[in-house]
Amino acid sequence: MARPRTSGLLLHPTSLPGRFGIGELGPEALRFADFLAAAGQRLWQVLPLGPTGYGDSPYQCFSAFAGNPLLISLDLLEAEGLLAPADLASVPPFPEREVDFGPVIDFKLPLLRRAYARFSEAAGPAEREALERFCREQAAWLDDFALFMAVKAAHAGVAWTDWERDIAARRPEAIERWRRERAEEIEATRFAQHLFFRQWGELRRHCHARRIRIMGDVPIFVAHDSADVWAHPELFQLDEEGRPTVVAGVPPDYFSATGQLWGNPLYRWDELARTGYAWWIDRVRATLALVDLVRLDHFRGFEAYWEVPASAPTAATGQWVKGPGAALFEALRGALGELPIVAENLGVITPEVEGLRERFGFPGMAILQFAFGSDPQGNDFIPHNYTRDRVVYTGTHDNDTAVGWWTSGVGDSTRTPEEVEAERAFARRYMHSDGREIHWDFIRTLLGSVAELAIVPLQDVLGLGSEARMNVPARPGGNWRWRFTADALSPEIRQRLREMTETYGRVKRKTARKHKPHSEDQ
Repeated sequence: MARPRTSGLLLHPTSLPGRFGIGELGPEALRFADFLAAAGQRLWQVLPLGPTGYGDSPYQCFSAFAGNPLLISLDLLEAEGLLAPADLASVPPFPEREVDFGPVIDFKLPLLRRAYARFSEAAGPAEREALERFCREQAAWLDDFALFMAVKAAHAGVAWTDWERDIAARRPEAIERWRRERAEEIEATRFAQHLFFRQWGELRRHCHARRIRIMGDVPIFVAHDSADVWAHPELFQLDEEGRPTVVAGVPPDYFSATGQLWGNPLYRWDELARTGYAWWIDRVRATLALVDLVRLDHFRGFEAYWEVPASAPTAATGQWVKGPGAALFEALRGALGELPIVAENLGVITPEVEGLRERFGFPGMAILQFAFGSDPQGNDFIPHNYTRDRVVYTGTHDNDTAVGWWTSGVGDSTRTPEEVEAERAFARRYMHSDGREIHWDFIRTLLGSVAELAIVPLQDVLGLGSEARMNVPARPGGNWRWRFTADALSPEIRQRLREMTETYGRVKRKTARKHKPHSEDQ
């Protein structure tokens, strides 16, 4: 049976407004959920929620299970008495329209330690039991993560392969010594995770009360400098020192003539299979405890992935290697039941990849920005070729905004200026657009399609240009910084989005309440 037509917005919580330099899981997050509901949207898509490491990327986290402490709402901590008004009296002059991660980290992490100190001094029995219960329930990953962060801090933040050899190799006596010597830091990290999960749970309940589901994101790979790889080196292709022998990437494509060299270590799928894919089951289970459905990043890598020698300067030198295929998803489904997964099936997609996706009934994705550059008969990204089970986007976090795409020329793609002009001309004809409100033309075309779920980055709703782009693939820095301002979500934008969503049957049309006649009216 067909699912109802719905739509939603893509916005990572770091992009929310607020006075502390980064979006948080507090009042502004609740306000955004209210905007979604009022605008007729039924889904909020976020990027991975973990603690960011290299390049501040949510796809390079220190843990695949932990939450990002930078998202913890300081306003909520003040309301609980874990921070005093004086603690928040001197806030640095953070920029409104972007996240400057270094100063934000320097400002927020000491405040979280202060909140832990106040909790340690004044918490009552109920609060202490709640923390202890959280630590017991999450011990399988939390103990390793908290120790990892404590040891990392003691080594000035360097990668775990550059730590003292005994703790890098997780020798039992070293683990015991570090846990004893860094006990307070470890407990503070556990407490911060408790705060994150509690605040996220409150936000999710707020969304559910407004009939909004949350779509999370599971990257296929994890960062090498992470608690996951340090705690489970046997699951990854590493040398005796713990360094990757081969790394992940993708071959040359639309975004880059030399491919994308991600650098993540590759799995030992044989070892994962031997354990019944237990680590992956735990990972997906943990994610589904936080969100309602999951975008599974780089789905094609589960059928075959691009393996690059760790010493290679670019991803151009690599080879396709078979992934776990159906065996992994059979194990996941056996342990977790039907899987609410959206497959990110972009890139070099083969019949084998599509066969794997279709076997498990995972909806695929289509990006409208990719619709106008090739044959409209064989192009899966053009709306007249959509199927109902597609999840369709104007663009994703890796794309330019719709306005930026329209105005930037060749940009970061591998197209020629002539190809770009032909693409623009076809887009004008296809969408009956004069280009003056290209972002609304994109949104209208998407919402009017047959696809059951349409998702629009907030930047496109606001009509912003390339300055609001979230990520440029293969660019090493300067990504993930964009934020919107508190006054951006105007009543006019909300109403226009609501009306367009109603017009195309993605939310029930609001109707005036019927007048019940009095007896004298009859």
